[in-house]
Order: sequence, then structure tokens, then C-alpha cells
Amino acid sequence: QLQLVESGGGLVQPGGSLRLSCAASGSTLANYVIGWFRQAPGKEREGVSCISESGGVTDYAHSVQGRFTISRDNAKNMVYLQMNSLKPEDTAVYYCNKVPTRNDYWGQGTQVTVSS
Repeated sequence: QLQLVESGGGLVQPGGSLRLSCAASGSTLANYVIGWFRQAPGKEREGVSCISESGGVTDYAHSVQGRFTISRDNAKNMVYLQMNSLKPEDTAVYYCNKVPTRNDYWGQGTQVTVSS
């Protein structure tokens, strides 16, 4: 069974950058479309970005288009989310999961806080 662990979050000032990592174990990551999701306080979880099995196709939410970049390294069983030009509204807990999602694949997430 696929297990996913997110890392790389932290506190950053507006305009700053962070790189999130999603480490997979238990199954071959290359078999899955992987997405990044986020949940801000008091809001529902939303999709941020996703990447095809080979990495050749990516998609982004309108709110992060042009600022975030998703990538993957199947040899390392890793998926990344490079986040640039961060805004306070990007503050949330960020999660990775397969697409479509499975409830038992949600991890603990990684907190991203954008604040001055």
C-alpha cells in the first residue's frame, strides 16, 4: 500500500519560496498520478496541482498558476512542489495523495505559513 510523507513546510515572508517534498514508500510511485492539496483553517481541502505518472503532464489551480511548479523523480519515489512568490493566502497544511484520492493515503501534511 502506498504511504506518503510530506515535508518542507515552514514560515516564510510574503514573496518568499519553499520547496515541499512528498516521499513515497510501499508501492512504486511511477504507477500513480500524484497531486498536491492544501487545507487552510476553516476551509475545505482543495487541489493545488497534479502530475502525470511520467511527469509529462501537469496541472495547476488558477490561484497558483505561474507561481508553483510540480515535479517528480520516480527513481527516488519523490514528488516536489516548488512554491515561489508566496502570498498570505497560501497559508495552509499541504498534503500529497494519488489522484483520484484515497482516504487512507492522506498523511500528516506539512504546514506552510506565509506571514511578515
